[in-house]
Amino acid sequence: MSPVVVPPVGARIRRARTARGMSLRALAREIGVSASLVSQIETGKTQPSVSTLYAITTALAIPVESLFDAEDEPAPTPTPAPVGAPTGEGTALHALAAFAADPRRRIGPLVSGGEREVLELDSGVVWERLGRLPGVDVDFLLVTYRPGGASSGTGAPMRHAGTEYGYLTAGELVLTLGFDEYVIRPGDAVSFESTTPHRYRNDGDEPAVGVWFVFSMP
Repeated sequence: MSPVVVPPVGARIRRARTARGMSLRALAREIGVSASLVSQIETGKTQPSVSTLYAITTALAIPVESLFDAEDEPAPTPTPAPVGAPTGEGTALHALAAFAADPRRRIGPLVSGGEREVLELDSGVVWERLGRLPGVDVDFLLVTYRPGGASSGTGAPMRHAGTEYGYLTAGELVLTLGFDEYVIRPGDAVSFESTTPHRYRNDGDEPAVGVWFVFSMP
């Protein structure tokens, strides 16, 4: 089975930017990159790095999760109960079933390998969404850093809201966290406040793969 195709990230970024009434140049100034780079990302000519992606979503006040979602379509509306029909648990279960059936709101409870939504980012990084529950601001991801891959191609650290948890299953990653540097190997786990400047890079010859949870905060 092939991974689920994720809608163009750039198109969703552009839609969020215009919805906020922010110009392309204003967004570029806000995140400290050129307007040309933002334009190339929005038109799909290039993919953002992890650090640029977080900077953009922070500036636009949108969750990273939203970039995985399918194109906006009206959510399915539960069939109303007939007049005089009993209300209570049966009706609630019917509504919950319809709510869970909307893939834009819920992914799971089981996501097989061939059903994962895949987001290819710049600098050799791949995100695969492992699940999603409505109303929970968390990025639940299988993350791959290809050899030479990094969260920022420029070497600059990133900062974003939330708390980050990661567990490496294969390969090796170097985490720069503040003024410290850590080598993460299979079986190692990390956890820290995402507001601390940080950067990941893979200096090895094989992909570094791990499971990451990033909990966003209001």
